[in-house]
Amino acid sequence: MGEIAEIAHVSKRTIDYYTSIGLLKAERSKSNYRIYSDEALDDLKFIEECKCLHFPLDEIKRKLEMRKAKNLRESEVEKHVSAVTQQMRQLHSDLFDLIPILEKLDEDQKEKLTSNLSLLRTVLMKSLLSVTT
Repeated sequence: MGEIAEIAHVSKRTIDYYTSIGLLKAERSKSNYRIYSDEALDDLKFIEECKCLHFPLDEIKRKLEMRKAKNLRESEVEKHVSAVTQQMRQLHSDLFDLIPILEKLDEDQKEKLTSNLSLLRTVLMKSLLSVTT
């Protein structure tokens, strides 16, 4: 457990908690130590990314289940697309609210922030295009 905690930059207590609520799965060794797979490490990284985006743990659990599901019902996919669409609307609104704040910054600060936003926009567009093609 210590090794995966160190790799993912989280505490052992966090891993223990995620395991206890079913977000992470661990195998048990003969001496009853928990052994986490590479898949568990990927899940842990995903969980931490979702936490950075302020998703509640129940939503993160649902997202993990969707990622692992072999077959998804169309209604589940539609619900997820609807949630993502709502998040995009909220982000658009948040960005619109930033415009007056950005206008007050000096040119160097403005350039740095708009450069970061442009890079993220490019990544998002590539992601969207890969889904639609």
